[in-house]
Amino acid sequence: VGTLPDGCDSVGNCFCRAEFTGPRCEQCSPGFHSYPHCYACSCDSRGAVDNNCSPAGQCRCHGNFAGHTCNQCALGFYGYPSCTPCQCSQEGSLHSTCDQDTGQCSCRPKVTGMRCDSCVPGAYGFPH
Repeated sequence: VGTLPDGCDSVGNCFCRAEFTGPRCEQCSPGFHSYPHCYACSCDSRGAVDNNCSPAGQCRCHGNFAGHTCNQCALGFYGYPSCTPCQCSQEGSLHSTCDQDTGQCSCRPKVTGMRCDSCVPGAYGFPH
């Protein structure tokens, strides 16, 4: 599939197209996936460790990024492409994740604020 028209050398190693590798061009080169098609990985340069991916095309993401090509924020982070930590208040929020676009945490009843770290008007005694 990936062999060049020149064929193979005298010891049987084939000359491969750039996206193929191996003695018989039987696997994808680094940066390509899904043999025998060998598509380019296309990992997001901001979120991916490099442009290499798994045989299924999953890129290796930095800790604050997620997705097949690392082009979105991981849970607990928001504001792609900066992917800033949510920093939701443990006492005031329902969980540690936030809205991936705005960074708004999900607050417990009578708690407010971007990080759920203050009382709503008329309530007092946060975090108790």
